[in-house]
Amino acid sequence: MSVLNDIDARAREIFKQIVEAYLDSGEPVGSRTLSHDRRLAVSAATIRNVMADLTDMGLLHAPHVSAGRLPTELGLRLFVDSLLQLGDISDDERRALDGAGAEEGAGTVLEQAAAKLSGLTRTASLVVAPKLEAPLRQIEFVATGPGQALAVLVFEDGRVENRVMKTPPDLGPSGLVAAGNYLSTRLRGRTIGETRDAIVREIESNKAMLDTLTARLVADGIADFASTERTSLIVRGRGHLLEEAAVEDLERVRMLFDDLEKKRDVIDVLNAAKDAEGVKIFIGSENRLFSLSGSAVVAAPYRDAQANIVGVLGVIGPTRLNYARIIPIVEYAAEVVSRRLK
Repeated sequence: MSVLNDIDARAREIFKQIVEAYLDSGEPVGSRTLSHDRRLAVSAATIRNVMADLTDMGLLHAPHVSAGRLPTELGLRLFVDSLLQLGDISDDERRALDGAGAEEGAGTVLEQAAAKLSGLTRTASLVVAPKLEAPLRQIEFVATGPGQALAVLVFEDGRVENRVMKTPPDLGPSGLVAAGNYLSTRLRGRTIGETRDAIVREIESNKAMLDTLTARLVADGIADFASTERTSLIVRGRGHLLEEAAVEDLERVRMLFDDLEKKRDVIDVLNAAKDAEGVKIFIGSENRLFSLSGSAVVAAPYRDAQANIVGVLGVIGPTRLNYARIIPIVEYAAEVVSRRLK
């Protein structure tokens, strides 16, 4: 960062100590507190002058007139990118993450990794997972109201998905049954992706032996099923966000909970980390979705057996995250998941 070139070594060290003290305590940091730090060996007056300069540069701000200083989002970004000294992941943390996917009956590799990541970091964990297409066993349409039906998809692995669909206005109960029977016959034991084109061609060439309205429902259904979101979002540990929040931050946590309900937007945020070689960090208003809740995201991509990036995992919490500890944990969690998927 060019801002770093405008700061001499002494100011850089004072700035570093301010940010580290803030990340540790969450409280504004005053010049008197820093003057007791033997690593600085400068007077409180000198520290105040440096703090004033750093404030003018937009790296610090004072929440109250008589208070100490806090890093701004720009200051946190400068610290994370240029001054942060990463810690080492501990043996216990490494062992905990290595166990992801090894516990029978405890969910998938990704679900276990999300749970362990949340537990180790005391934050909420986020995992964007590819939704694997499974062969279908049966499809049924159930009328739920005028011009509307519920499509019930039963997969070979036992999973059931329900999707509300619009239906042609004059389509009767027999048309719903015919559409379900037609799709069940052609999709049984196969995925939608494998058979979609063949079904569309059959309908377009009038070989499906369906009346016009039933054929339209089948075509609309296949298009809807095939375009359904191909990724899923796993969130674990929302409660940790409440544990770490001060009373004055509870409204921000509520906003963050609301943000996490916007699945598509959260997936878009995390997918931005797919282009990163390693860990990517979003701080506060750098990301539109989490700007109001004042949150930070630390995320890393993971790969499949062919070394293709297939998803992203990470954590979300206040901007006052312990970046030095959390970044190596997220990075190692992504490595573990990549190994498990091979």
